[in-house]
Amino acid sequence: MLARTSDRGSTNQLSWHSTGNEQVLEALESSQDGLSNAEAASRLQTFGPNVLKRAKGDGPLRILLRQINDPLIYVLLASVALAIIMGKVVDGLVVLGVVVLNTLIGFVQEYRAGKAIEALMDMVPQTTTVLRDGQKTTLPAADLVPGDVVELASGDRVPADMRLLLARSLKADEAALTGESVPVEKHTEPLAEETQLADRSNTVYGGTLVTYGTGTAVVVATANDTELGRISSMLHETTQVETPLTRQLAVVGKYLTIAIVIVAAVLFAVGMLRNYPVVDATLAAITLAVGAIPEGLPAIVTIALAIGVRRMASRRAVIRRLPAVETLGSTTVICSDKTGTLTKNEMTVKELWTAEGTYHVSGAGYAPEGDLLRANGAKLGESPPDVRELLLAGALCSDASLGLSDDGWRITGDPTEGALLTAAQKLGVGLEEARQERLDSIPFESERQYMATLHEAPGETSERVVYLKGAPEVVLRRCAFLLDGSPVDTEHVLGQVEEMAARGMRVLALAEKRLGGTIQDLAEEDVEEGLRLIGLQGMIDPPRPEAVEAVAACRRAGITVKMITGDHAGTATAIGRELGLTTSGSTLTGADIAALSDEELRGAVSRTSVFARVAPEHKLRLVRSLQAQNEVVAMTGDGVNDAPALKQADIGVAMGITGTDVSKEAADIVLTDDNFASIAAAVEEGRRVYDNLKKALAFVLPTNIGLAVILTAAVAFFPIEGGAPLLPMLPTQILWINLVAAVALALPLAFEAMEPDIMRRAPREPDASVLSRFVIVRTVYVALLMAAGALGLFLYEFAVETARGTTFATALAEAQTMAVTTVILFQIFYLLNCRSLRESVLKIGLWSNPWIYAGIGALLLLQLGFIYLPFMNALFGTAPLGPVALLQALAVAVLVLPIISAEKWLRGKRRTARVQKKVARG
Repeated sequence: MLARTSDRGSTNQLSWHSTGNEQVLEALESSQDGLSNAEAASRLQTFGPNVLKRAKGDGPLRILLRQINDPLIYVLLASVALAIIMGKVVDGLVVLGVVVLNTLIGFVQEYRAGKAIEALMDMVPQTTTVLRDGQKTTLPAADLVPGDVVELASGDRVPADMRLLLARSLKADEAALTGESVPVEKHTEPLAEETQLADRSNTVYGGTLVTYGTGTAVVVATANDTELGRISSMLHETTQVETPLTRQLAVVGKYLTIAIVIVAAVLFAVGMLRNYPVVDATLAAITLAVGAIPEGLPAIVTIALAIGVRRMASRRAVIRRLPAVETLGSTTVICSDKTGTLTKNEMTVKELWTAEGTYHVSGAGYAPEGDLLRANGAKLGESPPDVRELLLAGALCSDASLGLSDDGWRITGDPTEGALLTAAQKLGVGLEEARQERLDSIPFESERQYMATLHEAPGETSERVVYLKGAPEVVLRRCAFLLDGSPVDTEHVLGQVEEMAARGMRVLALAEKRLGGTIQDLAEEDVEEGLRLIGLQGMIDPPRPEAVEAVAACRRAGITVKMITGDHAGTATAIGRELGLTTSGSTLTGADIAALSDEELRGAVSRTSVFARVAPEHKLRLVRSLQAQNEVVAMTGDGVNDAPALKQADIGVAMGITGTDVSKEAADIVLTDDNFASIAAAVEEGRRVYDNLKKALAFVLPTNIGLAVILTAAVAFFPIEGGAPLLPMLPTQILWINLVAAVALALPLAFEAMEPDIMRRAPREPDASVLSRFVIVRTVYVALLMAAGALGLFLYEFAVETARGTTFATALAEAQTMAVTTVILFQIFYLLNCRSLRESVLKIGLWSNPWIYAGIGALLLLQLGFIYLPFMNALFGTAPLGPVALLQALAVAVLVLPIISAEKWLRGKRRTARVQKKVARG
């Protein structure tokens, strides 16, 4: 009995595509009548059901624990425990609430992600027609085993990998697996062993679709041994790459945690040395931890990314994972599929050749208007007779139809025939003329490589006319003359075919033959000889006009665009030239990639922008090779074959219209219009999101550092009054600043308009710290300014109230309220300067972001409640302030405006000087 002998092949290492039918059946111990039911049942026990195995994913508890695995969270949880132990239950519960909220947000996001492999199950059909004991029977596809003989018909989803035994005009749509843009014609003849997957035309693969004809095939691989299963295994092997922002925030969190723990420990030690009670020394350390950790930052990042998601959705890019928004902004390489993304996915006739000359057709797509015919560069007012005959022949010798749907003009039938029909109608052949009654036909079969139709000849003649279309070499063998009666120069015509093919076109030849008027049936011998060659039609799936501009925009932004397709090298090269991706014509194929070592591939992928005839493993290697060179890679795709590379890439972009469920589940972003231009728009939005997140970070961090400085200075130098330490702020007051104030002010920054030069900047380095030298310097001196102002006014207010005879508790509450209010007002004025980190607020427009003023207004109302509402006084330990105190806080806080403005002016002068110096040198 047949047994499993390898992990990769279902039965053995035989190359099914290079082996004859009899040998295939012999190796599988099967026959033309299929297996017996008993043998099939035995094999089912050996090979298992024809169902893709799923890997067990992480459970909810593991995902939840992963959200807490962060150093900053550990510090906050420790602070919660200490606060509750020390009797500060309210403070502890408030901090705990923040931790719980952030954990839940992360849990929900991760729990809904990572389901790419499950979608592969939908690619396997539920039932199929099988020969068992020589009888046709319908069985669940899960019961198929190697050696089963299956019958296929148009519209069937292929249930497993199978070697064809019989093919009648069989075509299969393998785009989801190989990337081939047109249905593949199938036959049964053996192929060379080195034939690549996309060219194995005697084999059909699980998950692909039969689009035309019928066939019989024997199963050679099932379940995870199929090509579909191999891709499933590759999905397991890929890793979800961290985003640049995630990595940088992790680095910031790591060093911030270390610094907070050290400073808190030192602060506790200093407190004890200064005879602080243990409770108060611990409270000071907790207060510092709460103050130095930017608790509001996760919420700010999440909401800013969510705003980016909404903006991108309006520009036809639906985000599945929030961090993908920011990662797009740091993309350095976009690897794009060709068909439907860079091209229209509408085969279009672009060139016509007749004995009278060559004609070029402008325009693209199925809409029957807007195309022009040119000869020698001049526009023709109408189609010449020879062109009309060529177009009419293409339209009549076709089974396709053209119609108007809600989504625009659509072709029903073969895309190649659709291109012929569309060209005829665009260039002057009317619908009625193109739909002349067909008397008979010889359908296309891969063995014949032609199709022929029989019609009544136009005019008053009683003749019949045969139109023949097919591969040029096949048609030419049947033609002795041209349409005008002159002899055919076969070498000249084939030279024209080669030139058109070199420009990436698929070329069809068309011919005609006149027959007697009584003929009703068309036989193969009628078209064996004596035909007249009408001409050639060359077609291609043309680039989207907006994709050409989008590629140029990406290049201006310093982003490299690479095209990776399953199509033939000639087609890919031609499209690459039109898109401006390559001028040298250098194209690497999947076979070339397979022959290169990893080191050689890194060099080749840097020099090459067009890759053709690539298989899933080649795409995966290309992405990994680019990532090994520190590139941030965005990968687009729509097929099952794209899923591993989509998951491996920093950003996976799936097509919403033509994309399979597998590709969409593996991707981070889904394009609703399948258009490359939408990727460029999403990159632009991603850069804006990162810009605005950096502004928010530059705004939030000085507050945290400033609060840490305030508390450290107080513990180290402030006196102890009545046995109690003189602390400028309580933990709950610091949480008010960190959560309410910081979030209310930082969130409006997410709505800032993109700065004018955003798509003229080079992509930022993937390893570049989000805390650049400039941000660090800005953070430190703004934090010191804030701390100096708050400490100065705290001490001043405490001294004034004490001198008035105010009780210690009341004087301390008023002084603390004064310090908090100073920090809040300082944040408001600093926010105005953070709207642009380089330009003046006047230059970017005072009113270009009204949300800024909405945030400021909301915070001022909240702060007035913080100061004057009794219940908030009780909750936060605050006290009402007089008008003079408020004016003093305002006067100190406003100083940040001229100081930051002066710094921006100096930095701008230095930038201008550097540019002028560079221009002078170059």
